[in-house]
Amino acid sequence: MTQAPFWGPDFQALDAEDPEIAGILLSELDRLRSGLQLIASENYTSPAVLAALGSTLSNKYAEGYPGRRYYGGCAEVDKAENIGIERAKQLFGAEHANLQPHSGASANIAVYGAFVKPGEKVLAMSLPHGGHLTHGSAVNFSGKWFDVISYGVRQDTELIDYDQVRDLARQHRPKMIICGATAYPRLIDFAAFREIADEVDAKLMVDAAHFIGLVAGKAIPSPVPYADVVSFTTHKVLRGPRGGMIVCREEHAKAIDKAVFPMMQGGPLMHAVAAKAVALKEAATPAYQDYAAQVVANSKALAEGLAEEGMRPVSGGTDTHLSLLDLQPLGVTGAEAEERSDAAGITLNKNAIPYDPQKPMIGSGIRVGTACVTTQGMGPVEMKEISTLIGRAIRTESPAEAAAIRQDVSGLVSKFPAYPR
Repeated sequence: MTQAPFWGPDFQALDAEDPEIAGILLSELDRLRSGLQLIASENYTSPAVLAALGSTLSNKYAEGYPGRRYYGGCAEVDKAENIGIERAKQLFGAEHANLQPHSGASANIAVYGAFVKPGEKVLAMSLPHGGHLTHGSAVNFSGKWFDVISYGVRQDTELIDYDQVRDLARQHRPKMIICGATAYPRLIDFAAFREIADEVDAKLMVDAAHFIGLVAGKAIPSPVPYADVVSFTTHKVLRGPRGGMIVCREEHAKAIDKAVFPMMQGGPLMHAVAAKAVALKEAATPAYQDYAAQVVANSKALAEGLAEEGMRPVSGGTDTHLSLLDLQPLGVTGAEAEERSDAAGITLNKNAIPYDPQKPMIGSGIRVGTACVTTQGMGPVEMKEISTLIGRAIRTESPAEAAAIRQDVSGLVSKFPAYPR
């Protein structure tokens, strides 16, 4: 079996010990190198981040926080966590940071735990309009444990209806207001949310999972000056390991830390904490700022190209790394588009659009993101080519045409390989 060069001798050990799993790792690498990855919530970590993830820090149990652990032998992992905390505070201009949440959902559970009691009211964005499961979905802990009132977007503009947010806040007096989304392509007016939260004496939580990497790269405004607490994932545009993080005002530090541990989870994943620290260092560089700006430029170019292919950009376009496209003008559902794109070597996801007539698992739209292709070095010229490839893929039901498109996809990505040899 051929060794993947950037994995080094550790891969040789895995290949010898468990060739079955080693083969899957290589197959996944081949998948990344041979297709277009346009999932808005994915990115390619650096080899340095992968090295930290595959390190001996994986062995250490470290319940608690630096200097206050429940186990001995934590001197080295304390150093790693402290470095990460300081890097997060400096990068985001935050007063406090917690790197321990295992995921974005875990981070959100902790924020609820810090500020809201079961049964109390929370105001958050509707999932069908672009919100997240943890913002009050009936099948999620948020919808089961809390009284969540949902706001959405205007039907005419498909932008957040701030008048509705204010009216609902005044009517229900929630303990916490959440802004942030997973399928909303426009900038969010954090100052408006802060004003509304102050009017009803609510905590303001910003779920920045999708766009925090753009904040780190100074490509879009930061929510940190306006929010009581900002939760996010580290594996999207931020280009870190899979995991979560929280930054907050100093006055909330104790409540947030206690909600992460011991309320919400036990021992942190110290290899992941170290990998988050590596990603934070990378995100503090001028090169990363250039990258973040290119992600947005590519996203705009891709949305424009897809519009030329007959897909309607929801809200008229994008200000971020993602765009949401309405496929109804083409007479194709999101599920059909996802399946056809996959057959052509293009990975994207079906998605509901606001006021969608289709069921969620069908959807009338697709969501596309530019984090991965920008990491690979592509620019607006390639976004135009990708738009054409997606348009061809979505329109065809022919296996032969799908195979031909896959060949064109392979030709494009071969010029910009993921994890180049």
